[in-house]
Amino acid sequence: MVPIIVLVPAAFFCLYRALQGPSIADRAIAVDMMGIVFSAITALVALRYRLNYLMDISIALAVISFVGALALAKYLEGRSLDD
Repeated sequence: MVPIIVLVPAAFFCLYRALQGPSIADRAIAVDMMGIVFSAITALVALRYRLNYLMDISIALAVISFVGALALAKYLEGRSLDD
């Protein structure tokens, strides 16, 4: 599948940015992007092989990635998580 062939190098580029990022914000964005890419890959595999449980895993991974990005953004801003 062509989209997966495109998304796999994108995941490696995100991993490179997460390891070499000049600031914590760059690293946080790279980790969030990796979560999105892995969620997309899981969803594409679920559609290709008609595996419904992989779609559930993809949705859960996207939600966890989103909540993690919000928590990290609040932490970097210096606010508490209950604001």
